[in-house]
Amino acid sequence: MEERNKTLGEFIIEKQEEFKYSSGELSRIINSIRLAAKVVNYKVNKAGLVDIVGAAGDQNIQGEDQQKLDVYANEVFIQTLINREIVCGIASEENDDFITVAGSDKTHSNKYVVLMDPLDGSSNIDVNVSVGTIFSVFRRVTPVGTPVTSADFLQPGTQQVAAGYVIYGTSTMLVYTTGHGVNGFTLNPAIGTFYLSHPNMQFSKDGNIYSINEGNYVHFPQGVKDYIKYCQLEEGDRPYTSRYIGSLVSDIHRNMIKGGIYIYPTSMKSPNGKLRLLYECNPMAFIAEQAGGKASDGFGRIMEIQPTELHQRVPFFCGSYNMVEKAEEFMAKYV
Repeated sequence: MEERNKTLGEFIIEKQEEFKYSSGELSRIINSIRLAAKVVNYKVNKAGLVDIVGAAGDQNIQGEDQQKLDVYANEVFIQTLINREIVCGIASEENDDFITVAGSDKTHSNKYVVLMDPLDGSSNIDVNVSVGTIFSVFRRVTPVGTPVTSADFLQPGTQQVAAGYVIYGTSTMLVYTTGHGVNGFTLNPAIGTFYLSHPNMQFSKDGNIYSINEGNYVHFPQGVKDYIKYCQLEEGDRPYTSRYIGSLVSDIHRNMIKGGIYIYPTSMKSPNGKLRLLYECNPMAFIAEQAGGKASDGFGRIMEIQPTELHQRVPFFCGSYNMVEKAEEFMAKYV
C-alpha cells in the first residue's frame, strides 16, 4: 500500500510494536482520541450555525472565561476515554483536579494516564480561526490496582510515551508521536477517515518565522526584546517574518511545516509565563524534539522540568533548533 493512502487505524496497527510495555492500550488510547476528535471537529465546523460559540458563563481553574465549545470538547474527550476503559486517570486544563478512572470492574487496572488541553485557542472560535486539541500520555508510576495519585500526573516530559495534537482548520489533522518520529493524518470528512498525509514531519534546522505576541513587548524580559530586534535586523537571511495566530496548535503546526520559532515568555503580566507545562508545553516539546526541533523555557529543556502542580505555567520557546538556540543565547546574557 502506498504510504500516503494508509489510514490512521492501519498505521497504528503497523506500529504497535513500537509501543513500549503496551499490549494494545496505547493503540486504543490513540483510537479513542481519533474518535473524540471527529466528534469535536463536527461541532467546530458547525460553530457558526448552532449555539455553541461564545462564553459558557463560567471560568476555568485559571480564571479564564470558558467557551461553550471548551466545555463540550472537554466532556467529549473525557467521556470517550472513560467509556472505552483504557486509562486509569485523566487531567484536563479545564478541570480543577485530576479524574480517577476505576473501570467498570473497579480494579484500577489500567496503566496509562492522559493529560489534555481539549480545545486550545478557543478564544478564536468566534472569528473562525483554527483551534486545536493537545494531548499527552504517561505510564502510571503508582501500583496497578490502586487509584491514581498526583504522582502519576506530575512526571517530567521525558517520561511521555505519546503526545499529539489535533488541528481543526481548513482541513482537520491529527499529528502525534510515540517517540519514533512525528506523523500527520488528515481527515477525509466525506468518509470520516484519517489518512497519512504528512509522514515523518520535520522542523528545518533554521527558519525565517518568529511567532510572539509583540503587543506585550514592553513587558518582556530583556533577552526576549533583544532576540526580537535580532529577528528584525536586516542582515544575512534576516529580517524574519512575524506570524502570530494566538492559537498554540496553529502556530506550532505552521512553524513545523515552514520553519520558525514560537515564543511565549514570562512578562510583567505573566511572571511565570502563561502556557501550562503539563497540557501544552510538554506534549508540544515531545513533538518538536521528535521532529528535530527544540523546546526550552529560555534556559533549559522543557521536558526535564519536574512539575510541582497540575496547572503549573512556564515560559515556552519552541521550534527550529538553531532559532531556539539563538534565543537561549540572548536569554543567557541576563542570567
